[in-house]
Amino acid sequence: MFEPAVIGIDLGTCNTLIYVAGKGIIIREPSVVAVEKWTNKVIAVGTDAKKMLFKTPDSIHTIQPLRGGVIADLETTEKMLRHFISKAIPRYKLVKPRMVMGIPSAITEVERRAVEECGYKAGAREVVVIPESLAAAIGAEIAINEPIGHMICDIGGGTAEISVISLGGMVVSNAIRTAGDDFDEAIIKYARNELNLIIGGVAAERLKMEIGNAFPENKIEKAQIKGTDSMSGLPKCLEIDSEQIRQALKVPVLKIVEEIKSILGKTPPELAADIVERGIVMTGGGSLLKGLSNLISQETGVPAILAPNPIECVALGAGNYLNSTKGIENTRYVYESLNK
Repeated sequence: MFEPAVIGIDLGTCNTLIYVAGKGIIIREPSVVAVEKWTNKVIAVGTDAKKMLFKTPDSIHTIQPLRGGVIADLETTEKMLRHFISKAIPRYKLVKPRMVMGIPSAITEVERRAVEECGYKAGAREVVVIPESLAAAIGAEIAINEPIGHMICDIGGGTAEISVISLGGMVVSNAIRTAGDDFDEAIIKYARNELNLIIGGVAAERLKMEIGNAFPENKIEKAQIKGTDSMSGLPKCLEIDSEQIRQALKVPVLKIVEEIKSILGKTPPELAADIVERGIVMTGGGSLLKGLSNLISQETGVPAILAPNPIECVALGAGNYLNSTKGIENTRYVYESLNK
């Protein structure tokens, strides 16, 4: 008899990560599915599907089934998740896994049930959903069960979730739908309005990763940007620098900073004192934006610290959540508390 595997899933807007207990992160692939238009047959999933994004003929659709941190296309998400689980656990059809999934704390009851339903349809024996920031804190090896205040800021592709955690639960928490995807959109908008250049999401993401920054720097970096001239409709190549990208990212970045300030303002004084001492822990792919932790520290007066392996924290934390029955009880309590 095979023991049921325990897996932790970060079902993200941009990427899906799957952690298998005892094996580590097995899957780290884009949340993209390519399907044949007329038959709805899956052609590619993950990395292979992302290569086709915005490059397919009319007969093929590339679908990003999650939007703003929640499931927008249940059927396609199920197919994607089933594919990833089969890669992570080849024998999952014989012994269905126990699945823990990190989701934004501010989603609706309908959206939460959609995540659970997707997990069961993908072949799970048991599905537990927990707030992303709680999973991220566990994955960042924060001692969440202690009577000490910890602040976690998890910035993914679709949402940024900021929470204060103490004694295994969330004292104050909120998720906003401003995150990594909004950084890309801001760069696209800047290129069109200021440079008269039309670029796509792939080009914007590349610029964000190469020279994106949130804090003024002494050294100005430059990169080539290719797209379509909005006036002539012809291909065009320009040079753009890190200062221009910082200006482009100003609005979404400040929204996240303002939300952090708001959560700090709602935090009980005793826990706020702990946070000043220990700092704000940054997780998620969006937290890798250069200079973001410096900007947050400057604006809040609280140190902002990037967690080790920030992209993996939610999946790692979800995978290690079911070490005790107390975990399941806390999950129910957390969601009941947040929905009051």
